[in-house]
Amino acid sequence: MRIGEVANTAGLPAQTIRFYERRGLLPQPQRDSNGYRSYDSTVLSRLGFIRNGQGAGLTLLEIATVLELRGDGLSPCAHVRDLLSEKLHDVRRRQTELAALEGELETLIGRSERLDPAHCTDSEICHIITPV
Repeated sequence: MRIGEVANTAGLPAQTIRFYERRGLLPQPQRDSNGYRSYDSTVLSRLGFIRNGQGAGLTLLEIATVLELRGDGLSPCAHVRDLLSEKLHDVRRRQTELAALEGELETLIGRSERLDPAHCTDSEICHIITPV
């Protein structure tokens, strides 16, 4: 398959496929006598893996570590589980931070409904976000 066919089948721009090649996420394809890239069908499963990995929150660098393990003949499953566990921990930490921010925003909005803009001074800038 040529790059355009791979791109259409995978639903990705050809530029993205070239980028993945440069980053080492895809093996260098064979070249036809005219210099065109020629891919075998395995590239589609690898592109699917990259897309699914990104969908799970993995960075391209993290995906590269998984592919490297597989390329070395090792099973990357324990590594993937560790990466996903770390992502889940990060998501839960961010949810806690967002819940705290939600409470702060609700407090400020409540304050804005009780305060009169006419009582705002130049030194406070805006008394909604100035501690009372």
